[in-house]
Amino acid sequence: MIPRLVLGSAQSFGEAFIMEKSLNLAALSRRTALRCAMLLSATPLLTLASGPAEAKIAQTSVAYQPGPKGEQQCSNCNLYVTPASCKTVDGVVAPAGWCKIWVKKPA
Repeated sequence: MIPRLVLGSAQSFGEAFIMEKSLNLAALSRRTALRCAMLLSATPLLTLASGPAEAKIAQTSVAYQPGPKGEQQCSNCNLYVTPASCKTVDGVVAPAGWCKIWVKKPA
């Protein structure tokens, strides 16, 4: 970029060049700030698109027991995931186990 000199000014070519470069750096900083602001404003949208991380409930909170309660057991619960886990309860879950959030599998 060629620096512009105003005729009749007391500035030398070097002073005008330095002034022009410093103005460009200020414009670049604003541009960079605007780009960062745009990226930061899009960050929540990206976070929502990935879905919230869901925490699982501790076994003690749902009164988990390794044995069944009558006909109710983890293997016939809608929340059970084979081979030994649950969609909502944390940790290893036995197929014959039971907890108070047991939900019957649809037929």
